[in-house]
Amino acid sequence: MARLAAGAGHDVVAWSSADVDIADRDATRDRIRDVRPEIVVNAAYRTSDWAVTADGAAHVAVGSAGARLVHISSDAVHAGRAEPYRDAEPPSPVYPYGAAKAAAETAVRGIDPGAAVVRTSLIIGDEHSAQVRLCLDLATGRRAGALHTDEFRCPIAVADLAAAVLELALSDWAGPINVAGPQAISRAELGALVAARYGLDPACVPTRTTAESGLGPRPGTVVLDSSRAAARLSTALRPVAEFM
Repeated sequence: MARLAAGAGHDVVAWSSADVDIADRDATRDRIRDVRPEIVVNAAYRTSDWAVTADGAAHVAVGSAGARLVHISSDAVHAGRAEPYRDAEPPSPVYPYGAAKAAAETAVRGIDPGAAVVRTSLIIGDEHSAQVRLCLDLATGRRAGALHTDEFRCPIAVADLAAAVLELALSDWAGPINVAGPQAISRAELGALVAARYGLDPACVPTRTTAESGLGPRPGTVVLDSSRAAARLSTALRPVAEFM
């Protein structure tokens, strides 16, 4: 996102957790106000840290008063069902990370009703990105575990998502909008695509069901209907079979 915005001629200040702790409300407000940005994009989260994922989103929204705010959310806010989820459907989280992301959305929309809230799915980058690295590590035995055959998501290329977010940041869109790939596949199918892309045997990727994993409640099928974003944006949201 930072590279894309800078390449388009925008002055960009990019922070990570090494630069500012968004769980600290005052520090976050002061750092943002020192820069006085026109646009703020919050992509920060930690899956097991409520203070960063939920409280931090509220702190960023407070500190961004007067700026255009885009908050990156997740399909984790939904419980899972056979029918696709449309943009404005209320959250229905069933596990802690989803609850934190849902709380973040509520805080952001309450503090800044004009903010754009981008709900996305599995973000796919190069071999160093989290989702791809997980698949490769499982396929090569560097990590224990398995990919689920009954968890369906809508993977999106990181380049597509970044371009779409930049478009939305420069627009007046307010509220939630789904920005994900148009192709729903299981995590196991994604693992097979990743393995093949990097010259590995797809059969090497261990798979099982969520029940066999013995995990607690998890969303099963979460398909984001991104047709509104696809119609509104010039950025093409490619299916995973195409960009992989």
